[in-house]
Order: sequence, then structure tokens, then C-alpha cells
Amino acid sequence: MSNNKRIAKNTLFLYFRMFLIMGVSLYISRVVLETLGVDDFGIYNVVGGIVTMFSFINSSLGSATSRYITFELGKKDYSKLNQIFNVAFVVHVFIAVVIVILAETVGLWFFYEKMVIPDDRLSAAFWVYQISILTSFFSMTQVPYNAVIIARENMKVYAYVGIFEVLAKLLIVYMIKFSPIDALIYYAMLLCVLQISILLYYRYFCSSRYQESHLKICKDKTLYKSIFTYAASDMIGSVSVMAQGQGLNMLLNVYFGTAVNAARAIAYQVQGAVTQFSNNFMTAVRPQIIKSYAQGDMDDMWRLVVQSSCFSFYLMFLICLPIMLETDTILSLWLGEYPEHSVSFLKLVLVLCLIQTVKTPRVTIFHAMAKVFWSNITVGIVLCMVFPLAYLFLRLGYSPESVFWAANITMVLSEFVSVFVLRHFIDFSICNYFLQVHGRCILVTIVASIVPYFVFDKFMEPGLIRLAMTCMISFVSVGLVSLFLGMDAQLRHKLMEMVYSKIGTKHD
Repeated sequence: MSNNKRIAKNTLFLYFRMFLIMGVSLYISRVVLETLGVDDFGIYNVVGGIVTMFSFINSSLGSATSRYITFELGKKDYSKLNQIFNVAFVVHVFIAVVIVILAETVGLWFFYEKMVIPDDRLSAAFWVYQISILTSFFSMTQVPYNAVIIARENMKVYAYVGIFEVLAKLLIVYMIKFSPIDALIYYAMLLCVLQISILLYYRYFCSSRYQESHLKICKDKTLYKSIFTYAASDMIGSVSVMAQGQGLNMLLNVYFGTAVNAARAIAYQVQGAVTQFSNNFMTAVRPQIIKSYAQGDMDDMWRLVVQSSCFSFYLMFLICLPIMLETDTILSLWLGEYPEHSVSFLKLVLVLCLIQTVKTPRVTIFHAMAKVFWSNITVGIVLCMVFPLAYLFLRLGYSPESVFWAANITMVLSEFVSVFVLRHFIDFSICNYFLQVHGRCILVTIVASIVPYFVFDKFMEPGLIRLAMTCMISFVSVGLVSLFLGMDAQLRHKLMEMVYSKIGTKHD
């Protein structure tokens, strides 16, 4: 019960942070788009993606670091925990240097030879690229500190720093209106200073509170090898994430230019806000899944995985449904004028997010068991197929939307592959899993969509009233259907008892 309370408490902190950040961030995007213009907005989002493409190595190490720190914390081996932290820090610094070298050589070649950037903005784009490299270097070396905070389940600091960050960004968007230099370069510089300042605070926070984050020289070659081996086995998964994200972004730039990159950036801005609903929940649940495995409580681990898979999907769908029904109205209210393809991109990206949401808890099992090799090889290969498939679609003359169709196709295929791979490591019924998770999610999706779609899309004119009514009815519909069709009787009874007890406590 204490674990459930901790998950609930940490989730509340993260959601408080999320609502504020989401609202202000969406407003910031509108101001930045208006101030910079469509092309510069697209340049900022696609140029930084070159550095991100090289950072898949760091992403693999980040997963390894998070897993090892959380695992040892579950075993309460603090001496080993400090060794892991220091090994991880040294490795991340090394990889960050390698990525900077790659970005300044291969990345710079791609920037000049392959990317489609207006000639009069090439110089500004170059300096934004250099600033992105500097920001990425500090971010990469920050991973061990973030892993400690998450493993310690101290979500308060994320909430408070997140509030400061979004308010600082709000100040920045007004400062660029009075930029003494090129607005795009000035914007990138200010964001770089902000990000580095936040990273330095996180380091101070961890060093002053958690003994495992004290920097010491560790010469344990076995530990270096263990983390590198784990990271190497996770690398193809990181490559697939890169292909699904920045790889497709680069393809869109090469074939259609920066305006389409701006449309993609808008879609992913909304996606980033929406996924916080499930991500915050999983940030609170993930350490518990890993700790349950470390303590040998397999039943509790599997229960958390199944329930969190469904809950993550319900939380995501609660927000996605009204957005998908009222995309035009929402984008018009948010941005006024927006780039072509923004509506279709956003709908397809939200579908992709809903599919991804279901698998996140299940992937945590592979990390807990340190059995990511075959999962990443098989699932990663399927996901990496998105790049050649999207390239084929574009070569055949299909629209920009085709790259997102390719992403959704490969994501669905990867779901089946991932479940069958997991069956080799854990004894469970594949049919029951699909029924308990995917079956419930599909059922909730179909039933909860009926009333909002047919009542408001067919009988009301577009506008603020229909938007408000669609949101209200969608929330009620998804909430009720998730409660009565998306949960088993035992879980529903526990949830209702919890709600009644809280109401009763307040009443008393």
C-alpha cells in the first residue's frame, strides 16, 4: 500500500508541474512562431535534430544508467550505487565528447550538403547548430544526476524546477522581440543559458542530498564493461527511436523544406504536452516495477505492468480524443495561422503516441531483467524499417503524411514482436495479455468515441461552444467507459473505495 501511495503522491507532483508547463509552453509556441516566422521556426527544430541523431549512443547509456541505479537502490547497496554513478558519469562525458566530434564533422557535412535551408538563413542556422551542440553536451553529462532523482522518487524537485523553467521561457519569448542580434540566434542562446543553469542546479541538488552522487574516481573495469555491454544491447532500440523521430524529420526537410518541418514541430509540440499525462504516471511507476523485480516479487511486478499499461492509455486517450475531433479549431485558437499539413500531422502523431503508450510499462520489464538485447534486436529492426519505408513512400511521390503512416505501421508490428519476445523470459499467457491490455484499450477507444463523434461532429457547427462541449463529453465518456469497461471488478472496487474514503475524510 505504501508503494501505491508513493506512486500517487509522485504522480500528483508531476501532474501539477505538467498542467502549468503545458499551458505556458503552448502559449510560448504561438509567440515564437509569430516572432520567428514559419521558416525560422522550422529551422530551429530541424537543425537541432542533427545533434539528436548522433545522441542515440547517449540514449542507450542513459537507459543503462537508470536501470543500474534504480536496481541497486532497490537492493539498498549504497556503496555499489556510488560506484555505478561515477562510472556512468565518466562514460557519459566520454560519449558526449565523441558526439561533439561527430556533430562537427559528419553532422556539419550533412548540414551544408543535404539540408534544405534558405540561403539568406544559412548563417543563422549554422550558429543555432553550434549552440545546439553546446547544449547537448551538457545535457548528455546530466543523465546520471537525473537517474538518481528518478530512482529516489523525488518528484518535487522536478515540479519546482519545471515551473521555474517554463516561466523563464515565457520571459525569453518576450526578450527575443527586443533582440540586439538575429532573433533566431538570440533565441537559441537564451535557451542554451537556461538549460545549462537548470542542469547545474540539478547537480548541486543531487550532490548536497544524495551520497551516491558524490564524484569519485572508480577503476572497476568490470563495472565499466557491464554498463557498456548493457548499453550496447540497448543501442539498436535507440537507433530505432532516432529513425522514428529525427530521421523522419530529416527526410521531410530534404523532400519538402523547412515549412513542413515547422508543421511537424507543431504536431510534436502538442504531442509532447499530451504524452506528459502518461509519461508522468510512468515516471512514478517505473521505479516500482524495477524494484519489485529486484526484490523478487514477480506477481506485483506483472500487476503493475498490466494496470499501468491500461491506465497510461486511458490517460492519453482522455486528452487525445477531443484534440483529434477538434484539431482545426484548437490549432486556430492556439496559433491563429498555422503551416499546411499541421492538422493531418497532429492526428497521425497522436495515433502513434497511443500505440507507444501501451508498450512503455512492458519495456520496463526488459530493463529490470537486463534482458534488452533480444528485445532491442527484434523490435528495433522492425522499428528501423520506418526509415526505408518512409523513404520509399516519398520516392514514389506520396504526400508528407506518408512518413507518419509508415511510423504507425511499424509501431503496430513491433507490438506483436515485443510481446512474443517477452514470453521467452516470463511465463504468462499471450492471449490473456492481449485481451487484458490491448483488448480493453481498443474497446475503450471504440465505445468512448461514439457519443462525442456522432453528437457533436454531426449536429453542431465548429466553434468555441462545440469545442467546449466536445471536451466535456469526451472526458466524461472516456472516464466512465474506462471505469466500467476498462477495469476488472476488483480494481474498480478498490478505486471506488479509495475515492469514497477521500470524500468521506474531507466531509468529516
